[in-house]
Amino acid sequence: MDDHDFTADMYERVRHSRQRHDEAAAERFGAALPEREAAEELAGQGASLPDSESQLQARAEHLISGGALPMETVMSLVSQELPGRRLLERIIGASKDLQAVNFLSRGSRAAATVGRISVFDNGRVLPLGTGFLVSPDLLLTNHHVLPDADAAAHVVVEFAAETGIDNSAAQPAVYRLVGDLVPLTEEELDFSLVRVEAGADGRPPGAQFGWNRLIGAQGKLVNGESVNIVGHPSGRLKEIAIRRNELLFQLEDFLHYETDTEPGNSGSPVFNDQWEVVALHHAGVPRKDDQGRELRRDGTLVQPGDPDEVVDWVANEGARVSRIVARLRTSLSGTAREQLLGDLGLLPATAPTALPAAEALPARAAAAASQRRGLRGRTGAFAGRGSLLFLHGRGQENADPEGMRRSWTAGLNRGLTLAGLPTVDPVDVWLPFYGNRTAGTSGREALLGDESALGFASATPPTDPTTRVLYEEMIQEAAVKAGMPEELLTAQEGFSLPGGASGALRRSLAWLAARTDLDGLFMSAVLGDVARYLEDRKTRQAVLDAVRESVPDSGGLTIVAHSLGTVVAMDLLTQLDAAVDVRLLVTAGSPLGLDAVHERLLAPKLRRPERVARWDNVWCPADPVTIGCPLRPRWGGDLHESVVTNPREQAHAIHEYLAHPDIARAVTRGLLP
Repeated sequence: MDDHDFTADMYERVRHSRQRHDEAAAERFGAALPEREAAEELAGQGASLPDSESQLQARAEHLISGGALPMETVMSLVSQELPGRRLLERIIGASKDLQAVNFLSRGSRAAATVGRISVFDNGRVLPLGTGFLVSPDLLLTNHHVLPDADAAAHVVVEFAAETGIDNSAAQPAVYRLVGDLVPLTEEELDFSLVRVEAGADGRPPGAQFGWNRLIGAQGKLVNGESVNIVGHPSGRLKEIAIRRNELLFQLEDFLHYETDTEPGNSGSPVFNDQWEVVALHHAGVPRKDDQGRELRRDGTLVQPGDPDEVVDWVANEGARVSRIVARLRTSLSGTAREQLLGDLGLLPATAPTALPAAEALPARAAAAASQRRGLRGRTGAFAGRGSLLFLHGRGQENADPEGMRRSWTAGLNRGLTLAGLPTVDPVDVWLPFYGNRTAGTSGREALLGDESALGFASATPPTDPTTRVLYEEMIQEAAVKAGMPEELLTAQEGFSLPGGASGALRRSLAWLAARTDLDGLFMSAVLGDVARYLEDRKTRQAVLDAVRESVPDSGGLTIVAHSLGTVVAMDLLTQLDAAVDVRLLVTAGSPLGLDAVHERLLAPKLRRPERVARWDNVWCPADPVTIGCPLRPRWGGDLHESVVTNPREQAHAIHEYLAHPDIARAVTRGLLP
């Protein structure tokens, strides 16, 4: 079959497949009458967002934890003591009505990830649909656009097929798909995930155009909220639909929404107002008369051969991203699964394989968990050029060191891929493990227990008197660094927070919550554990003993430390064998900028560690633990600082830090050829 015949056959298959999906969407729309009536009833009762309270609560929590609203706005609404549903609607409504000026720039960044899928036909490039990047080199589109590897082998993806600010058409950047990789595809949810070849410069398309993170969690959208769609309707240059678009109702696997789309938009991302992908657009629901015949926009019957743009579409349908993510998690197993989830950023931020609580384990398994040891790198790794060591942070009790090593390496390899460098095999990495030596630390490296309707977490302060003093000192210092006048530490004003905080501590946490975009309670949890490590001599020594068990005793060494691990690293440097040559120290998400931490290290008068040839510190302004950064004012000038932008919901995650190409390049400097 020549190119022309293949193209004709492909277009016909796409048309028939899309018709089937349109019919299925129409059936679901009709069967969802109870959901539509429930939404209409809520709207009739005055609900501005006609959805269930559980959905509203999940949405409000997602907005707050993601930093979509200034904490001043949230606390102002909370102080009004509105009824539960009314308060949730006001919080979500504030995010809907008060868009920050970066709405446009963030939308532009999201739109850059969208490409036009076109098929070759005797030298011509004919548009077929839309797709968008969900990793540096993975593209998501519809199954009915790319149903198999044969179809993928005949298409290209055109990025920047759009008009510029002067209304002139830009020259698209054209990429081929990886020919020998069968697409991960499913007809039911109508999605295909395909890998894109690197460009002529050797870099994946995401290095230039960025990509969208797929978020599996609920809470990204509720009925009545706006949606935004970016795509190539009817194969035209890139367009965006942002007016008169809103979610009608949610089904288990699909969303139904009002917006103007056309056939070329198959495979387009459906965004919320925070530019998070909520659905993969794939079908439309045409208006029909009482005999089930499709109608045009002018009310007449649709005729054979009519273009889709004349059809009166009453709703559109997209597959929910949360369901696609769930399906991806179960579609593969073993190494292939971990590589895919790592590429998509879907591996957990910390240890991906955690054991059940010790009391739920048989005695032998519980004993084994308590004896978990660190991991040594493979002999001869990096061609003998040196060793790479990861030093983890807090909250890793009963974690699986092997899973943790794979998770860190997956993040690093994302960054190396963007940098056009070879990737690292996890077995080449050293990973000391001290998770079970820190008894009393407060849970995983995430927000602690949900204690209110709005999802505010509580950070339980240390109970040991000396540790509590240090903990409060660090929190107050963080508040002052965030602009809190020192005289307010003794003031009587301030709103209360759960978790036993009071006095100056309560006011400091309140200031951090209300005056910054940082999560003061998460900071409280981390700094509580830092205080425990620094003040409990037995815990400190147990941690250092555990770390030294899995550290090379000679040769060149690169240390990558995160969070509490950066504090441990500074102590470790005073105890390493003299034969170890520390060529590079990389600290990420570090609290080392706080004087209260610096003064309690084993070498408290230390400026820059003399035995470290180079020190790189990387921090994110949205990471609450880095409130003391940059470190140069405290630690001296011979220190390389890098500021990065991580997703707000994972601002402290180590795999996000390592995924930045400049950071990955720095980490492997001198190790890779």
